Amino acid sequence: MTFVSPITDRWFEDYIPGAVHEFGSIAVEEEEVIAFAKRYDPQDFHTDPVAARDTIFGGLIASGWQTAGLMMRLYADHYLTKCASLASPGVDELRWKQPVRPGDTLSVRVTILDAVPSKSKPDRGVVTSFIEVLNQNTEVVLSMRAVNMIARRSIGICT
Repeated sequence: MTFVSPITDRWFEDYIPGAVHEFGSIAVEEEEVIAFAKRYDPQDFHTDPVAARDTIFGGLIASGWQTAGLMMRLYADHYLTKCASLASPGVDELRWKQPVRPGDTLSVRVTILDAVPSKSKPDRGVVTSFIEVLNQNTEVVLSMRAVNMIARRSIGICT
């Protein structure tokens, strides 16, 4: 499914519960896996291709935090409104389902679970989405629920 409104003119009302959106592709590159892990998650199975062979993964894998970052790139580029996003109070149920390896190509599937207008702030609503990151074999490698506050169309126009 695709949104009716472009990402530059997308408002709370455009996030329809039950809709499923699939988009993107982003390559996982070995150099980026190692560089990210050396800085943020320095475990051998993320930083050392030789040592990684002797781990339970049998080779180099991306940090789950890097996978979450790759997901966020696709989410921001294709799903999250460019003009009406008001921030997020957080995510729930973040799960790393399968290892992500250099050479994988990831995409994202987002199911809109709920879109509830705010009672205390009528200029916005809260959208809850179930996000799945898929590899090139359509295997789910990460899943989570995200909550986003989105402005309602009535507050103005995007620039």
